Amino acid sequence: MNITADTAVTLSYTVTSLAGKPLDAGSLAYLHGGYDNIFPKVEAALDGQAVGFATTLELPAADAFGERDESLVRTIPKAEFPPGVKVGGQLQGLGPDGQPQVFNVVKIKGPEVHLDGNHPLAGQALKFSCKVTEVRAASAEEIVHRHVHGAHGHQH
Repeated sequence: MNITADTAVTLSYTVTSLAGKPLDAGSLAYLHGGYDNIFPKVEAALDGQAVGFATTLELPAADAFGERDESLVRTIPKAEFPPGVKVGGQLQGLGPDGQPQVFNVVKIKGPEVHLDGNHPLAGQALKFSCKVTEVRAASAEEIVHRHVHGAHGHQH
């Protein structure tokens, strides 16, 4: 079966910096066909392919996790900081648009806590390598929910 709209695709993948530094690796399943479950340039490269297809793409920051947005960097008083959250943890707050936003705790310094709502890889060009390990027709429920269910997909 070839990868077309409304197919569930499983990949093994690695993500590295352009210099080759390993950043992430694993397996993922996504719903193909413009559901925003994977980087658009990766989805375009996989369109029409089948199990066994492998590719490596260099993605500029804008085509990966986006450019850094400095409006998502905040400093809050430690007094407003929930107990038990440490550097490396996450908090949910409101972004500049008033919508819920996850912030990473990047530093606690004296009376201040430094937060960053950018993805940790924002602003970085990446090399994305993958191999297609499974392709199947998506279920009606997966199409309605706009993501793959089950192994390496979303669980309800």
